[in-house]
Amino acid sequence: MSQTDGPPPAPTSAFDTATDVRRSEGGGLVAELDPGWDIGGGILNGGYLLAVVGRAAVLESPHAHPVALSASYLRAPAAGPATLTVLPGPAGRTLAHSLVTLSDDGGPALTVQATTATLTSTTSEYSHPMPDVPPVEECFSVAEHRDLAPPGVQVPGLSLRVDTRLDIATAGWAFGQPSGEPVLRAWMRFTDGREPDPLALLTFGDALPPTSFAMGNLGWAPTVQLQVLVRALPAPGWCLVEARSSEISGGWVDEDYRIWDSTGRLVAQSRQLARSP
Repeated sequence: MSQTDGPPPAPTSAFDTATDVRRSEGGGLVAELDPGWDIGGGILNGGYLLAVVGRAAVLESPHAHPVALSASYLRAPAAGPATLTVLPGPAGRTLAHSLVTLSDDGGPALTVQATTATLTSTTSEYSHPMPDVPPVEECFSVAEHRDLAPPGVQVPGLSLRVDTRLDIATAGWAFGQPSGEPVLRAWMRFTDGREPDPLALLTFGDALPPTSFAMGNLGWAPTVQLQVLVRALPAPGWCLVEARSSEISGGWVDEDYRIWDSTGRLVAQSRQLARSP
């Protein structure tokens, strides 16, 4: 039995509208990729695309939430119509697996091994503490300071839809003073006030600028592989997101994300391999 019995709820936020997945008259799954979730130059954010895939995986699952997704980015899809093919795998009482492919007119652009389950908000048995960071109001708003972008540099649409407040200790690069350490931290939430949920965490797991920015390298770092683990249902409010690289060499960069909710609970992690700028 799938999660599609009965009419789906109407989208209520920019994120829900932009990631909406519906059934076509022929029975397949389709989406309209929103150009407003780009990272510059019309290139759609990888976390946004993963959230679209996460919706498709849940639609074809007996479970409510995406919990483990491993994505290979074959190429950058264009904004506009897209199709999603879900190949079901083993499914049981607690987990279900599938292979999801997102395609546009140019063919497959993203393939994802997806695992779904039903998450809870139970207390952690052990958790590494959340970093000590300044409160939101003392952090650097990317959107409010978009005038600092160099001439000719397009402001990413993502920064206008995901309210990102950088910890000033990791924002020196924005003022021409890179730290030399590939670490970024920021408070994050949707600009329109939509509360976080597991689908939102898929986007937050790739929503910071590349960690190479912290070292003064402001070029595009295209994602090759992205894995996201959603650990628990997030509490309402701001999420704290930290991205850290351990190695930048040979044209490659890795990034490890940790995401805490407003209570300090670790709710998601991600790891990606990207081409370094």
